[in-house]
Amino acid sequence: MPSKSTLPILECILFEQKEDRLVLSATDLEISIVQEVPGVQFAANGEAGREGIAVPARRLIDTLRALPDLPVTFSAGEGEDEGQVAVRLETDQGEYKMVGHDGEDYPDLPTLESEEHRIEIESALLGRAISKTSFAVSQDALRPAMMGIYFEIGPEEGRTVATDGHRLVRLTTDAMVSEEELSFIVPEKALSLAGRVASGQPEAEEGEDGDGGLCTVTVGEGHVGFNFGSAKVMARLIDETYPNYGAVIPDENEKRLTVGREALLAAAKRVGLYSSSTTNQIRLEIAGDRLEISAEDIERSSEAHEEVRCDFDGKGEQEMTIGFNANYLTEVLSNLSGVEDVVFKLSTPNRAGIVLPDEQREGEDMLMLIMPVMLNTYA
Repeated sequence: MPSKSTLPILECILFEQKEDRLVLSATDLEISIVQEVPGVQFAANGEAGREGIAVPARRLIDTLRALPDLPVTFSAGEGEDEGQVAVRLETDQGEYKMVGHDGEDYPDLPTLESEEHRIEIESALLGRAISKTSFAVSQDALRPAMMGIYFEIGPEEGRTVATDGHRLVRLTTDAMVSEEELSFIVPEKALSLAGRVASGQPEAEEGEDGDGGLCTVTVGEGHVGFNFGSAKVMARLIDETYPNYGAVIPDENEKRLTVGREALLAAAKRVGLYSSSTTNQIRLEIAGDRLEISAEDIERSSEAHEEVRCDFDGKGEQEMTIGFNANYLTEVLSNLSGVEDVVFKLSTPNRAGIVLPDEQREGEDMLMLIMPVMLNTYA
C-alpha cells in the first residue's frame, strides 16, 4: 500500500467476503498482497451483495492498534456521495466512523492461476533464501536489474543471487527445482513482504492438507506470485537482464583464512567505529595464526586495533594485508549466522575475497563475495 498516491483508493485495504472467510487485499500497482482471515462471523443484511469495501488503511490500522484486545463489529452502508461507503466500527466501549470506497472501483489484482511455470518450495527455505541475499541488493536506480533478487532455477538445483557491485551473495540449493529452466528478477520490496509471510507460515498452515510449509511460486508474463495458502504476494518482475555474476567470482583464490565468525564480527564492529566516516575502511593484517584488525580516522585523530586468533594457509606466504569496508564486512559476517567458523579465500589485496561458512548445510552451497578497498598508507 503506497503511503501517498494520486489514486486515493490505493491508500485503502479492500475487504471482501468469500464464503466464511474475510479476504484483505492491498496493492500499489507494482506489488500486491492478499491475506485470508479465518474466524470472522458474518451477518446477512441488505449489503450482502456488495463487491467488497475499500477501507482507509492508515486510520483503520491506527484505530485497531489503539484499541484493547476485544471484539470489533464492522458494518457498512451507503455514503453521502456516489461511490463512497460509510464504514462503522463498534466495540462495547465506543463507535468509530470513516468514509470508504466501493470495492468495484478497486484496481484488479494480477491473476496467475493459469500461468504455466509453477514450482513448489518449502516456505522456510524461501524465507531463508530471501533473508540471506536481500542485504546485498543494490539501491541504485541507475542499475534496475540489481535492485532485485535473481532467481535461477533448473531441474537439479536453484540459485538466488543478489549484488550491489561491492558485495555478492549466491545461495544454491537442491531443494528448489523446476522441470524447465527459469530465470527472473523479483523486486526486493516484494520479496521482503514474502519473507515476512514465509517466516510465520509453517506454524500458521500446519495441519492443513498435510503440506503446511509449502509455497507455490507461479511465474507468468511479467509477474510472479508467491502463494502460501492463506496469503499471497504478487509482484511485477524487473524486466532487465541480470549481470553475468559468475564472471566476477574468482576461481583462483588459493589463500585460505579460517577464523571464528563471532570473534571477527565483534572485533570488526568495534574497530569499525574508529574508521573514516568517508571510506569506512578497516585493515586486516594476517601473520601466521594472528589476525589484527585496525582502523584510523585521521580527521578525528582516532584509531583502534584488535587481534583475534586464526588459521592461515597462504600457499607459501605467511603474511598478508587487505582492506575492506567495515559495514560491508560486518553485514556479510552477520548473514552467515549459525556457523562457528568462516573461511576467507583470498588472492591479492586488490582482488575480491570469497567468504564461505566452514561447514555448509546439507544440500546447500552458500557463497559470499566482498570487494576490497584500497588501503591508505599510515604509520
